[in-house]
Amino acid sequence: MKRVLITGKDSYIGTSFISWVKEKHPGEFETEELDMIDGTWKEKDFSGYDAVFHVAGLAHADVGHVSAETKAFYYKINRDLAIETAKKAKEDGVKQFVFMSSMIIYGESAGVGKRKVITRETKPHPANFYGDSKWQADKGVRKLQDEEFHVAVVRPPMIYGKGSKGNYPVLAKLAKKLPVFPDVKNARSMLHIENLCEFLSLLMESGDGGIYFPQNREYVRTSQMVKLIGKVSGHKVQVTKLLNPAVWIAGKIPGKVSGLANKAFGNMVYEKSMSDCFDRKYQIWNLKETIKRTEGEA
Repeated sequence: MKRVLITGKDSYIGTSFISWVKEKHPGEFETEELDMIDGTWKEKDFSGYDAVFHVAGLAHADVGHVSAETKAFYYKINRDLAIETAKKAKEDGVKQFVFMSSMIIYGESAGVGKRKVITRETKPHPANFYGDSKWQADKGVRKLQDEEFHVAVVRPPMIYGKGSKGNYPVLAKLAKKLPVFPDVKNARSMLHIENLCEFLSLLMESGDGGIYFPQNREYVRTSQMVKLIGKVSGHKVQVTKLLNPAVWIAGKIPGKVSGLANKAFGNMVYEKSMSDCFDRKYQIWNLKETIKRTEGEA
């Protein structure tokens, strides 16, 4: 049995992982969450755990107009806390430290009609302080790795699933209301929460370090996802190229309009061979199955 300490209480990924291993890997994992807010975590003895899984952090917010104090707080939580936690895990004799980094360290997605394919040779280039705070942590925890202390950095693309936050619920809401939707040809790497949880269970079972890029089997086309969400929700959405010119125009308007268009219809993928770890056993569900599970059909 692997004893896993999850540093960060009540996170979406942490609680999903606990539920997943209880259901799918009974008796294989013993999990415990640790609140990182008030500083008492520093008194906790990490020595009895096989792995520390660090999920504490500030999520992506509106990065347009924020104060210097807010930026400093992001670095304090996303970078400094992660590195401090990794140092404590190492000092207490934990064998594996798993850190949730993000695809965001490679910058924003390419705009409408442009391609962005990330390979192992692509250098991280964060577009804002949020991405940079994650990149600084990513580099910082890896510096602690040695033969006895394995640091595994996970750089997932957009994560979605039942109860997720961020862009997916916005898209799902539109898919259940709109009669038509633009059929723009784009591609996104995405990762369903249950595929991620299975990946994490395989990673912790292995005890290995390294940099990982888990993703779903298929790239996602936004219009395809909207159509699927509508279908499993009993709402027919007609996708049409007739609306594409409006998306192209929106993508050219500076500021928030182009930002929204590029967020919805932009392109950003991991080259597929980057995600070949663990014989791809973690890619349990295909896109259609993930939508069914997310929307309550399974």
